[in-house]
Amino acid sequence: MVGLGCNNFGRRVDAEGTARVVHAALEEGITFFDTADIYGGGQSEEMLGAALKGRRQEAVIASKFGHVSGGAGRGGSRAWIRVAVESSLRRLDTDWIDLYQLHTPDPATPIEETLETLTELVAEGKIRCAGSSNLAGWQIADADWMARTRGLTRFVTAQNEYSLLHRSAEVEVIPACARFDVGMIPYSPLGNGLLTGKHRRGRPPVPGSRLASVPGANASRWLTDANFDIVEALEAYAQERGISLLDVAIGGLAAQPQVVSVIAGATSPEQVRANARSGRWRPSAADLGELDRIAPRR
Repeated sequence: MVGLGCNNFGRRVDAEGTARVVHAALEEGITFFDTADIYGGGQSEEMLGAALKGRRQEAVIASKFGHVSGGAGRGGSRAWIRVAVESSLRRLDTDWIDLYQLHTPDPATPIEETLETLTELVAEGKIRCAGSSNLAGWQIADADWMARTRGLTRFVTAQNEYSLLHRSAEVEVIPACARFDVGMIPYSPLGNGLLTGKHRRGRPPVPGSRLASVPGANASRWLTDANFDIVEALEAYAQERGISLLDVAIGGLAAQPQVVSVIAGATSPEQVRANARSGRWRPSAADLGELDRIAPRR
């Protein structure tokens, strides 16, 4: 299932553009919308809520809490969550959030306190279920053990960086998800845009792209010969099968174990439609084996 990442709303896309993107997604059968309280300084939630007005029942809304600026911690505390959820509900203009996710680990707060608070929110009908983001494999295991032994709401999903260019999640995170029956929701499935094919070896980032908007050191970390070796091999792989690189990037990732949705951002209805089409490619076992050879875990 392809979902829509909403981190561009309020940053690269205004309210009118957001409405066009969201409505195009619904038309394409995309019903999963992933946002966060910090995206666009809160505007992402506001714009998503406005775009879904009158159509809330058609959507599954996922939001996040607890990403504290400067790594100060306490983002998973009861006090923080209580304030955060009310603010998100107000911005989203909704009575409930379908999936409420701890955005980053909070070493200053016991995971039991976080799960207890989320359990209260489920009982109150303010959220339907809970998930995590950016947790390590052992933290996923720890949270699941705590939830099961104390009778608390579990993290049913894990959202971590994962793409055919960045497969480190397969080392510990995905095995933990498999062991504890947690669905994987990859973010950055297009490898910061490299898997769209718009960036080229030896050239600067394409103007207006995500890589062009981040500090140069981060861009140079992605624009490496090793990455372009993989991208160019995947382009050849796609051509042999009569599909696009985007099909490979999204459809190939969606077919990986434990993946329940691939969230891809979009700034236009055209991008939404392309993402939706790419999720319809179903690779065979032989296709997946070849992907493992071209883009091995590293």
